[in-house]
Amino acid sequence: MNVRDNPRIVQLKTKVAAARAELYAALAEEGRMDMRDYTFRTLTGQTTLAAMFDGGRDLFVIHNMGVTCPNCTLWADGFNGLYPHVSTRAAFFMTSPDPPETQAVFAARRGWKFPMVSHAGTTFAEDMGFTDDRGKALPGISAFQKDGGKIVRVSASSMQPGEILASVAWHLLAMLPQGADGWKPKIALAGEPDPASIPALTEEKPLPAR
Repeated sequence: MNVRDNPRIVQLKTKVAAARAELYAALAEEGRMDMRDYTFRTLTGQTTLAAMFDGGRDLFVIHNMGVTCPNCTLWADGFNGLYPHVSTRAAFFMTSPDPPETQAVFAARRGWKFPMVSHAGTTFAEDMGFTDDRGKALPGISAFQKDGGKIVRVSASSMQPGEILASVAWHLLAMLPQGADGWKPKIALAGEPDPASIPALTEEKPLPAR
């Protein structure tokens, strides 16, 4: 029987769709918060959360742990393919604790096209709930909207291997009998330089926390 017509598969897909809708409603309820503006560093100077909307209503911010995280690198590679499409609907930025110079070198090596900002020296990641007990950045996604003169976070989600918003890779591998079978993403693929080879950068004074 064709998998499209199998009653059990159709029923399970219907249940998954309903659970997904419930999940997104819960993420929106838990993640919603009124925002203040933040100032970030970029390779060309400073920018603000408000400016990142680029005149539009909607903004996605991807919370990335930086160049030392292989999972974050995998997810960013995936978002790179989505970016030209998603950016026709909403502004899209990636933020990490790395300084802009490190971001630029690594993004060039990966071929990333999306814009990046550094939240180093700010409380942005912590305020959004994407730091651990030691203050280390954690991965996630925040969705923002401008509502009149206000900025509102309308939803947020963590990102862990296997989660819907993280990467299609695990869902693809789940179709194999052995699943991921110990597979893990790598920061540097065959023939690519290791991020550790990025030259050490002069430390800059962090921006005042905003």
